[in-house]
Amino acid sequence: MPKHLVFVGGGHAHLTALMNLRDTVRAGHRATLIGPSPYHYYSGMGPGLLSGIYRPAEARFHVKKMAQDRGATFIEDRVVLVDPVRRALVLGSGVEVRYDAVSFNTGSEVPLDLLHPSGDDVFPVKPIENLLAARRRIREADAGKRFRVIVVGGGSAAVEIAANLGHLGMETGRIEGITLVSRSTVLGDFPEEARAQARGALARWGVETIEGVAAESIADRRVRLENGADLEGDMVFVATGIRPSPLFRKSGLPTGADGGLLVNEYLQCIGPPELFGGGDCVSLAGSPLARVGVYAVRQNRPLHRNLSAFLEGRPLQRFDPGGDFLLILNLGDRKGLFRRKEIVWSGRLAFRLKEYLDRRFMRKFQVSGELRESREE
Repeated sequence: MPKHLVFVGGGHAHLTALMNLRDTVRAGHRATLIGPSPYHYYSGMGPGLLSGIYRPAEARFHVKKMAQDRGATFIEDRVVLVDPVRRALVLGSGVEVRYDAVSFNTGSEVPLDLLHPSGDDVFPVKPIENLLAARRRIREADAGKRFRVIVVGGGSAAVEIAANLGHLGMETGRIEGITLVSRSTVLGDFPEEARAQARGALARWGVETIEGVAAESIADRRVRLENGADLEGDMVFVATGIRPSPLFRKSGLPTGADGGLLVNEYLQCIGPPELFGGGDCVSLAGSPLARVGVYAVRQNRPLHRNLSAFLEGRPLQRFDPGGDFLLILNLGDRKGLFRRKEIVWSGRLAFRLKEYLDRRFMRKFQVSGELRESREE
């Protein structure tokens, strides 16, 4: 019997399923993609978008066109509530979309509730579009304007943002100071050698690093620290970690400790079986995964297989998270910081390896004329 399959979000974990939508439609099913934008940006290239190493068209997928070209419907909106009893999704516009099966890949957000930020000078590092807006703010400022910038956070995202702001400052001459403030040691979960190399990279960009002091609030272009000091900045980037959206808890669905949709080894919700998901918005029951993009990439094919199998009534296949993964940080000067377990090294070769891997992934799913789009936005 024909079914209606709905994708919520066009993130990394959905790309294989979206690429193969023609097969879904040919089998007689209906497919719909719901997302906040026609585009999905690849987070691994986000810091490079900020510095200008990449233009927007190089770092995004035109998921609206990908879906529509394959016979699916695209709805530009957000899901604000899931009603599993009625098998209905409530959108921000108030429209309801009924489904037979739904898969979530809505990514994650930066938790801001502890910092209570106010003003339009605060830029959470997710969604990636925030980094493009920040770049435009700096490049399009009045002549003579120079920005003091604060980065709150000490993880890999914070290091990459601070380093790429250094690159942007060098390019534009409009950044007069960058301060990174971290509640703990910078790259605290990395080997000491990686921390030393990251500090060296930040020092080359002139980044002032404050470690072991938490930020308490952001208001009126000031970051108040727990020791009572204030840091003044024209722009504040927040990279204090990520968490899934509150959608699943709000909908009363099974969730992990951080609110991600709780799924089993088939990437299927442990509650209503017609719910699936991948990427940062889900929590794998029994063995929670680090919230890094590599797992969304690894979930691509198994999620596609299991969505097809569910529609056709076939057995599902287990998702194997795989073994160790490597991380390569973009240090802003076309150098990278490579880390795989305790192996650490940095330099231009590391960045070239990162570029090779990132661009290979992009080429696979940029099938909608993305690279022919405008050079700068």
